[in-house]
Amino acid sequence: MATLKELRDVRIEKLNKLRGMGIDPYPAKSQKDYPNAEVVENFAKFEGKEVTLTGRLMSWREHGSLVFADLQDFSGKIQLYIHQDDLEQADVKTQTLGFADLGLLDVGDFVQVTGMVTKTQRGEISLQPKQIKILTKSLRPLPDKWEGVKDPEIIFRRRYIDLVMNRDHVELFKRKAKFWKVNREFMGKRGFTEVETPILEHVTGGADAKPFTTHHDALDQDFYLRISTELYQKRLIGGGFEKVFTLGPNFRNEGLSDEHLQEYYQIEWYWAYADYRDNMEMVKEMFRYVASEVYGTTKFTRGGQTFDLANEWEEIDYIKIIKEKLDVDIFKDSEEKMLKTLKDNGVKISGEINRNRLVDNLWKVIRKDVSGPAFLINEPKFMSPLAKSRADNPELTERFHVILAGSELGNGYSELNDPQDQLARFIEQQGAREAGDAEAQMLDIDFVEMLEYGMPPVSGYGHSERLFWFLENIPAREGTLFPQMRHKLDETTKEIYGIKE
Repeated sequence: MATLKELRDVRIEKLNKLRGMGIDPYPAKSQKDYPNAEVVENFAKFEGKEVTLTGRLMSWREHGSLVFADLQDFSGKIQLYIHQDDLEQADVKTQTLGFADLGLLDVGDFVQVTGMVTKTQRGEISLQPKQIKILTKSLRPLPDKWEGVKDPEIIFRRRYIDLVMNRDHVELFKRKAKFWKVNREFMGKRGFTEVETPILEHVTGGADAKPFTTHHDALDQDFYLRISTELYQKRLIGGGFEKVFTLGPNFRNEGLSDEHLQEYYQIEWYWAYADYRDNMEMVKEMFRYVASEVYGTTKFTRGGQTFDLANEWEEIDYIKIIKEKLDVDIFKDSEEKMLKTLKDNGVKISGEINRNRLVDNLWKVIRKDVSGPAFLINEPKFMSPLAKSRADNPELTERFHVILAGSELGNGYSELNDPQDQLARFIEQQGAREAGDAEAQMLDIDFVEMLEYGMPPVSGYGHSERLFWFLENIPAREGTLFPQMRHKLDETTKEIYGIKE
């Protein structure tokens, strides 16, 4: 069996023969009259007409003076029914290939084909070419099309091959584009303005997460990649905007899992003169709208749990549920009791251990059995440094989380706008950072100063593309076009390009 290098050498030889004929294997100009699928789906309209189509050759089957091939573009495939008598002779002026030159083509090449739309005797809708022009000569063979691509190393490191070979993945990412489009549509219909906020920040905040650090050479200062767009959006609310949202990437220097990536997209919004209860109602509307528009249903089964977004959403009290299920009072019981309870439930905690992390993991033990749709409410203040306290109980906050089939998929609250309270919470968080908690929030003095000028009552909310992965029932990397991976070059690549590591 020929090696990849040997197969590549054969294709380079064909490339050189094309150039020797005066044929440019990488021309700039091309023509495309219609997407392939449009011709196939509307055969009655195109039958007997001459069209020019383009795409990648995905198969090649020779039968004497006949050749059958599949031409695939983004829309789909159409069969090429190539007959020796129909195909014009090679012509350098028009850069077209003759029947005798077809051996210089390979599966994987991009071509432009002009011919008549017809049906074969077997009823296959086809294009019967009179002219074939090469647009791109491929130097590497595609994997076996009948097996597709199943190797994660190829899927994630060479997504361009995966998308060629696995058309269902193309449809997946088309749905992802529609998912974000529908999110934007929903916000626009409710009068929200999309805004941009910095990715590079002197002080990052808005979430409990470890940031990435980089250096700005011109300013000679370190910056952080944002972990959230929250604090800048609230600056805009302080500046007079009343309904704003962002849709873009955030970066968190945390562990990999089926639900987490270090770089991911998130929609986040802030709504002046609204509180967390107003936002909870809007979130319900949004989830129902997105599910209906993208999937045509509000009912899903994930992880063996079924939920319907159209149903009433349950409200789960954070303090009460932990006491009820695990017999732990998160305000009164010791950290030792919390740690023992977690160990008894098979939870291992590594790294910095503090009360916040213990309480969060206690809730996660319970969360996995919540089918939803549900809102988790009444999170304690010591775990919510940016949320407004409840008027009737200052130890609790006006915060909510979206819970579906054991997963936490959205987070919102009535925003804290008391500058003195905010400063005290920032100082407490900064103390936790200095004690070793790399995920605690930073002291953002500029944000406190903004609050001193005044910010109206506001509620914020955000969900990431984890919601899309969840609705698709796939892990994070499968739902991301180019997930971050450890850099690696295989031995064949090193040999071909003379690279030494």
